[in-house]
Amino acid sequence: MRDAVIVEAVRTPIGKGKPNGSLAHVHPVELLAHTLRSLVERSGVDPALIDDVIGGTVDQVGEQAMNTTRYAALSAGFPETVPATTVDRQCGSSQQAVHFAAQGVLSGAYDIVVACGVESMSRVPMWSNVPPGKDPFGPGIAARYPDGLVPQGISAELIAAKWSLTREQMDAFAVTSHHRAAAAWEQGLFDAEVAPLDGVSRDESVRPGTTPEVLAGLEPAYHDPVFAERFPQIEWNITAGNASPINDGASAVLITSSETAARLGLRPLARLHSFAVTGSDPVLMLTGVIPATDKVLRRANLSIDDIDLFEVNEAFASVVLAWRQETGADLAKVNVHGGAIALGHPLGASGTRLTTTLVYAMRERGARYALQTMCEAGGLANAMILEVV
Repeated sequence: MRDAVIVEAVRTPIGKGKPNGSLAHVHPVELLAHTLRSLVERSGVDPALIDDVIGGTVDQVGEQAMNTTRYAALSAGFPETVPATTVDRQCGSSQQAVHFAAQGVLSGAYDIVVACGVESMSRVPMWSNVPPGKDPFGPGIAARYPDGLVPQGISAELIAAKWSLTREQMDAFAVTSHHRAAAAWEQGLFDAEVAPLDGVSRDESVRPGTTPEVLAGLEPAYHDPVFAERFPQIEWNITAGNASPINDGASAVLITSSETAARLGLRPLARLHSFAVTGSDPVLMLTGVIPATDKVLRRANLSIDDIDLFEVNEAFASVVLAWRQETGADLAKVNVHGGAIALGHPLGASGTRLTTTLVYAMRERGARYALQTMCEAGGLANAMILEVV
């Protein structure tokens, strides 16, 4: 029976998604091309053997329009015969690319495939693909949700209120994320996964010196009198300090079967064991990680205690802490090298960034099983389980 394994994984350093960010000068096509080029150089695989390149990008407009993944593959020097496509499952876009790629290998449709993602939030700001005054939802959604949908920041506040999460708890979680990321850099734990670009070799958003006292001084990021009246339970505890920043970055993983890997002399980093995707309440929006985790564990016939490491995307501290309350997972096993609050969240790149970090953490810590899950706009979530080979 065929399996699907990751044989190489790489990411750029993550820059601040601002005009003065360390990677703001790099076109998004070139950001992604850098990871694709690094992927084949490190693996030694002839790019002509790649059956497809599946990439995630969220704001597909401007410099990230016109099937960015195709032009990144061409810019990376891949043969013109290698196809590519760009997918959008919001923040989970490149994790969805991993699912599609692995499922293609498992089915026999692919032998060698790349899953990847990119987002340059300095050059293509979030929501650039929705022109002012335009409604991306339509009248059917307005009728189904007559009170209206809400921005993600309000969803994060609603989650904090529903799970009784305090400002102190969320700030403490954010501080841990920064300290873990800083420690991972100091210990050289990111060296294997990061491909420096144009003199940039480190993640720019990590703040080693941050403390609960520093974060306590930040103002609420999403306070709005209209939403305060609609949702009186909100205490307005989400800040820029306990939420992910905006960023630039790209990442990529190379997926094949164990049989093909052996034939090509490639060493698998991890086996792609099980997959799940779920929908959930689009007002709470970010809670899908909870049912997605349950669903993928049931499919794998595993329990939460069987999992040695977790990557749960830190879009907001409230998301991870609510997930933890519901699943009972040990936070000591979650985002052990820091998460998006510290490392950054370049939307379309984050899925394969988490996967890249996870496979190297599995090897470094001797983990057997690892689980990755991501919340996504619109009330969606992906989850997958990796297994050591």
